[in-house]
Parts: sequence; C-alpha cells; structure tokens
Amino acid sequence: MTDHVDTKMDSIYDLLEQEVLSADLPDEEKTRFLKKVYRLSTTKTNLMVVGPTGAGKSSTINALFNADRVAAGRVASGEPEYVEAAQVGAGVDPETGEIQEYALGNLVLWDTPGLGDGGEADERHIQEISDKLREIDDEGRPLIDLVLVILDASAKDLGTPYRLISQVILPTLDGDTSRILVAINQADIAMRGGHHWDYEKNEPDAVLSAFLEEKVRSIAQRVKEETGTEVCPVCYCAGFKEGGQDQQRPYNLAKLLYHIVRSIPADKRLAVVDNLNRDEDAWEDDDGKADYKRSIFSDIGLEMSVWADEAAELGQEVLGVPGWLVGKVIGGTFGLVVGVLDTLLS
Repeated sequence: MTDHVDTKMDSIYDLLEQEVLSADLPDEEKTRFLKKVYRLSTTKTNLMVVGPTGAGKSSTINALFNADRVAAGRVASGEPEYVEAAQVGAGVDPETGEIQEYALGNLVLWDTPGLGDGGEADERHIQEISDKLREIDDEGRPLIDLVLVILDASAKDLGTPYRLISQVILPTLDGDTSRILVAINQADIAMRGGHHWDYEKNEPDAVLSAFLEEKVRSIAQRVKEETGTEVCPVCYCAGFKEGGQDQQRPYNLAKLLYHIVRSIPADKRLAVVDNLNRDEDAWEDDDGKADYKRSIFSDIGLEMSVWADEAAELGQEVLGVPGWLVGKVIGGTFGLVVGVLDTLLS
C-alpha cells in the first residue's frame, strides 16, 4: 500500500499563474498569458452522470475525483458548503426528479436520480435529463460536455438504460457519440457471488475477462442495432463500497479517465486533471492493454518528458499558454505534481 498524498495543495491554475508572474517575460506578455490562464480557470467543464439505481454513480464520482474532501456545494442555492466526498449525490429524493449540481472548482458534476423504479418517476427523471442536455452555455456551446452513462455489470435487465440511451440521450445529442460515454461498473461482481475475481491481484481472471468482453460487445451491439450509432463501453470497478462494506482499490479507473478526457473539449480538460483523486492506489490497477495514464496527459498536451526542452525550442503553446511554462508546472516539484501527475505517470 502506497502512502496517500496530501490533498491540501494549490490548483493547477494557481501554479500556472505563479509561474507566469515569476517568469522572465515582458509585462505585456505576462498580462497576455495571465488572461489565458484566467480564461482556462473560469471555463466550466460539465459532466452529467446518469444510470440505474445501484449502478454506483456516487462511488464512481468518489473514485475519480478528490475523494478525501471536496468543495461540493449546490450551485443553484448560492450557498456552497464543504461535504465529505462520499456524500456527493447523496440526499437526492428519487420522487422529486431533481438533478443535483455540484461544483469542484470549475468542474461541475450533474448527478441525476437513479432510474429503474418505473412509472411516472422514471418518466420525470428522463424528461429532466433530456431538458438539461438541450441547454446551452453563455457562449452558445452545449452546457453538458459529456454524459457518463453508468451501468451495473451484474444487472440482467438493462432495458431502462438502453431506452435512455437510444430514445433520449442520442436523439438529444443528434447522434453525437463524442458526448456520451457508456461505462460498466462493478466488474468485480459481474458474475454472481464475485466468482472469478482475483481479490489479491485486484483483477478478473481469464473466465471473468472473457465474460466482461462479451458484456461490452453485446451492449455496443444492442446500442448499434437500436440507434445506428457506435459506442465503446468501458468496464471498470469504482472500488468504493457502500453500506459499511470493505473498500477495495478501483480497477480500470485510469482507462475510464482516459476515455473521459478524450471525450471532453481540449480547452476543458485541465478542470478534470485539477480535481483528480490524489490517492495513488486509485490509479494502480488496469487491464494493461494500453498505457492509459501517459495517454491521458498526451491528450491534454502535457508531454512531461519533452516540454522543458522541445516545447521551448519550438515555441509551442498549450491551450494558449507557452509549452515550457506548462511543462515547468507539470514537471516541477510542486505538491500537486508530485502527488498526482508524477504518480500517475510513474
């Protein structure tokens, strides 16, 4: 078990600002870059999480983002409050059909009520989801950058989420599959009783791996048949148990994050990085089919090993900020970097 990292650290935007101010640059250049850093820091990234009751929406949020303690307040109330991360999404009354809005810096999470109770409650929830997906921001862009649809790997009946995807989400998005990601949680209990999960290695054995691959294939095929569009579901295990059960390390969380980052507009990806869960163990285990952790930062444009030299020579900019400057922040000795990004790339 590795040591947990101190979560009391500046945001990546604060670090970028500090580096701009201390850089050997003309004042006009500093002003220009500070404006760009400010724009990045105030650009909201909106992630909507939907799925059936019991699929693990809140557990997934906890696993992905600052799971120790987050500034999560109801934005609509204007009274943000600090709550334990385990409470993110808690207290949602399934009969109200109310979507809860939580802010983690400039990352905004929209936690929707669980589906699957049937009747008028589900219809109301689905309508609210559809209405929210149609909203646009002040710049005329879609408000919701990504819809994360979480399914339960052990569920036999996925009729409600299939209907949500085929009849609500994709039509509302005009078939734009870049804004939807289907994720299959609780891979560890996909087979009854947790059979074929190696708890010591925290990974599925060959039998369960084949079962999960077939689950991914069948879900993608059904969505394709019903909508004519292709989705690439991701199997994972959030690892955060509820109801007093033991907590285990997540599995394939880095793969899930990789696909989330790739689905979000480039100028909004730093908000995700800025709010990552800083527990090293959360990112340790995956299926090994790719180097997801390094690919995440490649997609963001932060090739840590080359920024210090090559980016400076090329004069390359990342999201409007000089590459060498971003590289210094990302590759330096700051607590944020050492605690999160260097760990993910080690």
